[in-house]
Amino acid sequence: MSHKYFPAVSPSSIAVGTLFSQSAALITLVPALGSAYERAKEAETPEKLLKSNHSADELMLWSSSLVSSAARSYAVSVLLQCTGTVTKKGAASLGLLLFAVSSAQSLLLGIFRYKRPLEHVILIGAGNLFDTVGLSMVLNWWGTRPPLV
Repeated sequence: MSHKYFPAVSPSSIAVGTLFSQSAALITLVPALGSAYERAKEAETPEKLLKSNHSADELMLWSSSLVSSAARSYAVSVLLQCTGTVTKKGAASLGLLLFAVSSAQSLLLGIFRYKRPLEHVILIGAGNLFDTVGLSMVLNWWGTRPPLV
């Protein structure tokens, strides 16, 4: 597959979007990071900490989250660029549409199928809403078009 099928976006928009998504994900990853910090304090040596299974799992979780944030930033940048979205209202509408497509099913399943507590589902939904709408608005503010050189 040729690279000409992928629209060009500004590399800085991918970096800004990745930074925003990682910051938004940090809100939901705080409990995991807290337990990792406690294990790091309890480990006698850095080598012992790195050899533990928990550290490898957390490193894999963080690295996959980083890659997925970069891919999501690219995809939202391309959508903003291809749809010609230039207003805050348009970016918010695009973000709401992305939220509905990506998160609505899992939220409904959490409530009705898995009978998760409503507070938990609302917290996850608010985080996803902040991530999708916020990402589209931040990228719209930053700009997604590559420099014309």
